[in-house]
Amino acid sequence: MSTKPKPSTLLKQLCDRERLTYRKFNDRFTKAGVELFGQNPNNPTVGEPQFRRWTAGNLVGLPGPDTCAVLERMFPSYTAEQLFASPPQGIESQAPALDLDLEVRIGMTAREAHDNADATAGQSISDTTIEELRDQVITLARQYHRLAPVKAFDDADALRLDVGHHRDRTHSPAQLQALMILSGQVAAILSSAAFDLGYLRHARSFARSAVKYGESTRFAPLLAFADGSLSYIAYHAGDRTEAVAKAERAITHGGLGDVAERRLRAIQARAYAHLGDIESARRAMLLAEDTGRDRVDELHDEVGGEFGFSHERLAMSNATTALVIGDSAMAETAGRRALTLLEQQPQESQSAHVRGGAAADVAMARLLANDVEGAAEALTPVWEIPRDQRMTGIVVRTAQVQRHLSQPTYHRAGAAVELRERIEDFNRYSPPYQIGPHIGLLAIEA
Repeated sequence: MSTKPKPSTLLKQLCDRERLTYRKFNDRFTKAGVELFGQNPNNPTVGEPQFRRWTAGNLVGLPGPDTCAVLERMFPSYTAEQLFASPPQGIESQAPALDLDLEVRIGMTAREAHDNADATAGQSISDTTIEELRDQVITLARQYHRLAPVKAFDDADALRLDVGHHRDRTHSPAQLQALMILSGQVAAILSSAAFDLGYLRHARSFARSAVKYGESTRFAPLLAFADGSLSYIAYHAGDRTEAVAKAERAITHGGLGDVAERRLRAIQARAYAHLGDIESARRAMLLAEDTGRDRVDELHDEVGGEFGFSHERLAMSNATTALVIGDSAMAETAGRRALTLLEQQPQESQSAHVRGGAAADVAMARLLANDVEGAAEALTPVWEIPRDQRMTGIVVRTAQVQRHLSQPTYHRAGAAVELRERIEDFNRYSPPYQIGPHIGLLAIEA
């Protein structure tokens, strides 16, 4: 009669006993981290490859002190040293008869089967594994607009670790090329999420990582996307000359489709506007509208999602640029067009970022015409945005309205005071204010 092998670590035995799949373990780990350190994107995380190393006993030494503290919070009867040591005698390893979610069990088994198959390949991994990773990147990019930025960051970080784990297991040039492109795409998504949380410095670092992957792989669409991101991060940080330089460099990358050029021209227009070059800003806006040459590329079109740039997002961006150059009439027209185009999309495709940003721009345009009631009416869609989706782009736009209402001329106007206070409350409960750094409201995101 065969006997079940003894778990290699106490942590493995406890996970077996409580039927903790990676997903359930990660959920509990994240919750314990929040209990210890609060809602902070710098909290320790655990990717699935890391979880498997921990439970397999393949760890040399202990994880960092914060990670150990989280584990001890999850299993308060044991120290980190005990968790990573062999299980002592007398601890019941029989798991209780709990029903595992069937989909989780099947998914976990499928991943284990692929990992085992990959392990036999020696110098390469299965091409199917790369296809699955590519599917995960595409899914994350396309679902980004529906995710809270904290969730998007966590999912992208777990994917970053998984792609990196497989990149370390192959020496095939073609596979390394594919995995490095995926690593660059994930870095670009991490940059977007960090920016949406208000972490401009870290967003810039992630975007620069994406540039390096783009350079190493000669993948022009990734280079263009990352340079465009560096441009809008720069003008948010007040680096107007750098913003223009990055935007102009992004445009020079070859092999780009219409969507890529649309996005880059919109970013370029904003960069020129912040520099005070109104003529160049208007020319860039016109070029952004004139990209109907039926060109596509492998990132902005085939992956799409966060790498895309819809017509409603272009209209929202043009509304903001119009405000920067002082054309309030154009700003309201473009903002209202963005909202109209958005409403024509299926509900699941509608972006809270576009809705909130365009509505705030319309409100600001009306406020510049001293129409406080019209501004309040325009902001109606903003109040419906959930707290966890009030990202940087929305916060800086509404804060601009709030600052305008703080002028002495509005101090005795009841409607203006009420609107200003409502905006203040709205932004106070946003991720950039709750868990992000203090962000300088220097510009408004593309």
